Amino acid sequence: MSAWRGRPPAASCDAHSAPGGSPLGLWHAIAIILGVAIGAGIFKAPSMVAAHVPSAGWLFAVWLAGGLFSIIGALCYAELSTTYPSQGGEYHFLSRAFGRATALLYAWARFSVITTGSIALLGFLFGDYMAQLLPLGPHGPAVYAAAAVLVLTALNVRGLREGARAQTWLTSLDVAGLALIVGAGAWLWLGGGTDALAATASAPSGPAAPPWAGGQGSNPSVPLSLAGIGMAMVFVLLTFGGWNDAAYISADLPHRRAIAWALLLSVGLITVLYLLVNWAYWATLGLDGMASADAVAAEMLAVSLGPVAGQLIALLVAVAALASMNATLIVGARTACAMGRDWPALRVLGAWCPERRVPRNSFVLQCALALVLIALGAVYDDGFTAMVEYTAPVFWLFLFLTGLALFRLRRLEPHVPRPFRVPLYPWVPLLFCASSLAMLGASLAFVGSHQVAGLNAAWVGVGVLASGLLLMRLMGRPAAPSQPLPRDTPP
Repeated sequence: MSAWRGRPPAASCDAHSAPGGSPLGLWHAIAIILGVAIGAGIFKAPSMVAAHVPSAGWLFAVWLAGGLFSIIGALCYAELSTTYPSQGGEYHFLSRAFGRATALLYAWARFSVITTGSIALLGFLFGDYMAQLLPLGPHGPAVYAAAAVLVLTALNVRGLREGARAQTWLTSLDVAGLALIVGAGAWLWLGGGTDALAATASAPSGPAAPPWAGGQGSNPSVPLSLAGIGMAMVFVLLTFGGWNDAAYISADLPHRRAIAWALLLSVGLITVLYLLVNWAYWATLGLDGMASADAVAAEMLAVSLGPVAGQLIALLVAVAALASMNATLIVGARTACAMGRDWPALRVLGAWCPERRVPRNSFVLQCALALVLIALGAVYDDGFTAMVEYTAPVFWLFLFLTGLALFRLRRLEPHVPRPFRVPLYPWVPLLFCASSLAMLGASLAFVGSHQVAGLNAAWVGVGVLASGLLLMRLMGRPAAPSQPLPRDTPP
């Protein structure tokens, strides 16, 4: 944070300066939400889901349930975001409802492991697929990953408008790639690509025949069970994850209700896209073929379009990784900035540039941590991927607390104007909280069977929270009164 005496220069990045006009429109917000949510998961998770459901009916049912859960959550977040628009997002909601100590635990877990680790992993994903298209030697993926982080960080430091424009283009390419998959499935369903299907089916490793060619629409080896459906939902909601990050851009939109529209339209579009993509996978490979596929999108396109699909799917996944990385950079830096404004020991993170509407220092430090993870991951391969994935229980814990924050803030601040109210209150937020608790239990069951550095993986999340408690102890009391980010308390 800049320590100017008197009035700061116009070009400074002083966090107390009033922001200019918002550079974000509704479609920018939708592009950012889609960019976070539609990542590389949709190219892999459907095969994992198919392996845990007994029939095609259940396959589509769990993906539809994931969309409905996300819509319920979006309704809750719409009320919180329109009532308390803030670049701090969930950190701000939890701080107002439960105090800054609880909010610090969330912000620390998100910044120290989840966000920076996700950026590094998305960088490696981008690098792995780009190395298939243009090899750069044994450390090529790490070089690509570091270059992507540096370029996108530099772009976002230039200003929110630049980052949002890049996000719009990347997300458009991402959605176009999913549309290509749906179109290829429809083409095969309508009788096209017969030669490619015959050639692939004749190969020893070829996929199972699709349903319309006499294949099975069920998986008799997988019995219907609550545990199986719960495990499938873990992968489904992991793929949907990211819509809640809309809260971090709520203060950058010109109208309060715009974030509600952005949330609902984005989640609705994601649900339709995911259902169509899963239909394309199933129509081409069948349920058994989906469940056994190592790279379901690549195998599906190979059947529909032939050998050229290998390079095509590499390009699609690389673009999806870039779209998710850019959106994660945008929202992740805002959490760190909000945390820095509340805690004097972290005040360097709280610097805010009003001209560019970006937390410049948070972007720089976030980039540095991600580069460290990329370097360590390239040299040691010591489980950073597992560390990020196994913090899912922490994510669901704080999502549950955010749902509780809606109830608490209605009780603590009943007279605050709420431009958007959750319909069917209190049943909708109660369902959201109950579902979050159920997913917390399912994710704990999933990670309980995994090991990280010889320890039960569930302890990773506990360690993240414990390090936050230690950090809180070392930093002392938070700043009083809290210094809000621009438009935390809108007019």
